[in-house]
Amino acid sequence: MLGGICVSVFFWSRIAKRDSRLLVIYFGALGGAFFGAKIVYLLSEGWMHWHDGNRWLQLATGKTITGGLLGGYAGVEIAKRLIDYEAATGDWFAVIAPITIILGRIGCWFHGCCRGIACAETWYTVRDADGVPRWPSVPTEILFNFVALAAVLGLRRRRLFPGQHFHFYLIGYGVFRFFHEFMREEPHLFGFISGYQLAALGVAGLGVAGFLRRQQKAPRIIITQT
Repeated sequence: MLGGICVSVFFWSRIAKRDSRLLVIYFGALGGAFFGAKIVYLLSEGWMHWHDGNRWLQLATGKTITGGLLGGYAGVEIAKRLIDYEAATGDWFAVIAPITIILGRIGCWFHGCCRGIACAETWYTVRDADGVPRWPSVPTEILFNFVALAAVLGLRRRRLFPGQHFHFYLIGYGVFRFFHEFMREEPHLFGFISGYQLAALGVAGLGVAGFLRRQQKAPRIIITQT
């Protein structure tokens, strides 16, 4: 996580040379991401650990990417309103987000958290600390973000859908995370649905809403006949 923050700070500090207000937007995103990651974790799972012996450690360290994306988006919008900044910044965040999430998931991999469900051993399974074969939850998410990063860079290179790249990422990650959650070992709130899946739907919905709103604001070319 700290590695991801360092990379994002370096990346955004170079962008902010164009306009100092961009630093305010970055810190709005960072603060919103931390707040959202904690709140969604507490609502999805954190409250279940209140009677655990290590509850304070759980509550202090627990966080979720889905909440981070929701909170980060809100933080950016709030910061933009405060400093009266109207230009799109999502295309830059669409590059930063996959990289920072990849670095964070590498930490999950080494720490052994966010593991997949136990399943029959095969070529793609990974063994946990107890030797139980599991679905490769963390490697799968790392792979998704590498693919997403390549797609975003392809859009940037071809100058396709400017201002919409982060919305595409939110839609893609939200849909991916919703279905991938069935393969992760997470507590369920309603039947087979976890709180993280509800948050993932929120992420995808936010991406769709942002995409439609940006499309409505895009300049239209009117063709007239003479």
